[in-house]
Amino acid sequence: MTNEASVKDQNVVTDDGRSKISDLWKKEDYWAIWLGFIILIIGYFCFVADIPEAFRTTVQKSNATLAAEASKSPFKTIEYYNAQSAKDKLSARSNDAGKFISKYLAQPGGWKTNPLDAFYRSDAVAKESSEKAKPAAEKSAAAAAEALNMAKTAQADAAAAGYKDAELNAKAEKAIDAWRSADKSKSSAAGKAAVKSINIFPTLVVALLFFTAIFGIGTFFMGRSVFEFTKGFAFVFGVAILAFMFGSQADLKGIGAGSEACAIVLGMLIANTIGTPKFVKPALQTEFFIKTGLVLLGAEVLFDKIVAIGIPGIFVAWVVTPTVLICTFIFGQKVLKIESKTLNMVISADMSVCGTSAAIATAAACRAKKEELTLAIGISLIFTAIMMIVMPAFIKFVGMPEVLGGAWIGGTIDATGAVAAAGAFLGEKAMYVAATIKMIQNVLIGVTAFGVAIYWCTKVDCVPGQKVQSREIWDRFPKFVLGFLTASIIASLISGSLGTDLSNAVVGNGLVKGIASPVRGWCFALAFTSIGLSTNFRELGKYLKGGKPLILYVCGQSLNLCLTLSMAYLMFYVVFPEITAKI
Repeated sequence: MTNEASVKDQNVVTDDGRSKISDLWKKEDYWAIWLGFIILIIGYFCFVADIPEAFRTTVQKSNATLAAEASKSPFKTIEYYNAQSAKDKLSARSNDAGKFISKYLAQPGGWKTNPLDAFYRSDAVAKESSEKAKPAAEKSAAAAAEALNMAKTAQADAAAAGYKDAELNAKAEKAIDAWRSADKSKSSAAGKAAVKSINIFPTLVVALLFFTAIFGIGTFFMGRSVFEFTKGFAFVFGVAILAFMFGSQADLKGIGAGSEACAIVLGMLIANTIGTPKFVKPALQTEFFIKTGLVLLGAEVLFDKIVAIGIPGIFVAWVVTPTVLICTFIFGQKVLKIESKTLNMVISADMSVCGTSAAIATAAACRAKKEELTLAIGISLIFTAIMMIVMPAFIKFVGMPEVLGGAWIGGTIDATGAVAAAGAFLGEKAMYVAATIKMIQNVLIGVTAFGVAIYWCTKVDCVPGQKVQSREIWDRFPKFVLGFLTASIIASLISGSLGTDLSNAVVGNGLVKGIASPVRGWCFALAFTSIGLSTNFRELGKYLKGGKPLILYVCGQSLNLCLTLSMAYLMFYVVFPEITAKI
């Protein structure tokens, strides 16, 4: 073979689907990586590259105060909490770039009875709402001021005794806790009184143009029609906006029916009633949208945050999760005898690892059918909504400790947003533990995809007597997972180099919340909308035959709930109680 022929052969994709160099600019997985990193690079220069000196000064002064207060008092003083609050308020999103990005990535807001409130609020309405909320805000402010005075008095009494009187110390600590609670209510009431006029219709048009452009670039290089994609994408984007709107309705949001579930339901209603228009179908790029979102999710998985919660969290996420996945898959094959191994695996991964994200990666690794992925995601969303309401209520009812409850929630509820919401119901400590456990669990997305790719190549799709080549595993492995892992590693290195406080200000409250998370939210909404619009109830029905997928999920989740609770108790309260005490 000539050199020219060799080069040509390296730049094409053969009929057997093997990876070639040209995949780097022709394949969906790689374009998800490139687009995700373009967004993250923009975020880096907007939020991280130039850290305001005021941030460093505030951190330095606050840490000095924290150290001084911790050395003189056996409890956290008012000054201690004020110093901590000063650091927590630092946010790179408050700069001009942050405000600009926030404005043009805005999603429909909350509403109660009038859907238009999600998009538009006039000056007159904003003023009227503010006036109505002012009395409550003033009352909360007065209560907070009174609580602060009582806390100062109690703290002064404890200080006068040299912090050696246990009774005075306890009284001061209780008064400070009451002040913090009152101050939190004050902030909430003040936010409700600070109502501003909004009009996101123009910004939604800009967002449409932005997402059309970035996904259009990938569409062009992948050899698809940009014109056909653009025509249909406007429709998909419009349905996604409606999903955001319904997902932000107060009552629906309260029962856990977020934008993801609304997107699938709306899409299915359209697809199975009037039918999805033909011109929309070229824009139903479900995997392209969600793979890009998953690359961005990688920037939210920070290793220094994982290390902060210690070995207990790692055991809860990294021991229980693979155990449940394997046991559920075996149960589906040996006991339920589910015919489709790919359906069995996708449901098992969705339920045990981290919901939709793991389902997408696993489906790509085992090459599951679109209907199987849709079914797994649908079941997951239903149970996520149920669990995010029932679990916190049960934990409160039985009086379970916050850390244990947070760990249980983080290891079992699928969606990251639902985990944070359920944890917040229990308290700040539970929310922190739950979110961190879920973050640790998210790391397993790549590991799971790789493991499934190996298993499918060596056990499921292998030819008897034929040796499996490592190339086969690489070809099956979903490449976008590499983008997810790379984003996680780079963001973790940046975060670690800055230290906890500056990292919270410019990575957590900048790169992540300022651009990565909002864009990911749009990508996921577009993906779920596409799933709904491309789903036919009749095609989906055959996979639900006998109810086996539902039984599989319920049994697997039951095992997950039991093992996660047991492991969380063992790790946080038996083996490493000293770590729990510091949380």
